[in-house]
Amino acid sequence: MGSNSQSNNLTEHEVPATAQFNDDTAACIVSVKGMKDNWQKWSVEHQEYQKNNPFSHNTRPDVVVPQRGQGDYGRPLQGSMTEQRGKDAHKHISKEVQELCDVIRDIDQQRDSVGDVIAVEFGKLFEHYVTISNKLVGLLLRARKQKLVHFEGEMLWQGRDDHVLITLLQ
Repeated sequence: MGSNSQSNNLTEHEVPATAQFNDDTAACIVSVKGMKDNWQKWSVEHQEYQKNNPFSHNTRPDVVVPQRGQGDYGRPLQGSMTEQRGKDAHKHISKEVQELCDVIRDIDQQRDSVGDVIAVEFGKLFEHYVTISNKLVGLLLRARKQKLVHFEGEMLWQGRDDHVLITLLQ
């Protein structure tokens, strides 16, 4: 008996692109029906996907593509993986911004400042924060957009802006 390269438990439909050899006749049998079924299944799924794709020429006329200015314009489909990844990223960045605010508070407490204003110089914050993350400037911009911190200037640069005061607003 010759050795069979395919498992005997598989049917010809489960192995569509490979050949099976019959030990007795040594004939090559290719499952064309299995390949045809798989191709047809893929074709139907792809056509349905293209009907929902706003950039495809095969869109359904009843699919409403959001226009600029509408609430869902530029947003992923509800319940999609893209929407979930966006929510996860937003949570992660919000956590990092909160950690940045905590670091600013800690540095201010070490400074023994008098008064209610919590502030730190950018150079001091950069020296302390460089061991935590390499995204300090981006996080500061995000925190300013959320009105958590205030600093002068549009962008902060290491060395040039080391004496710029960053004030914690909340």
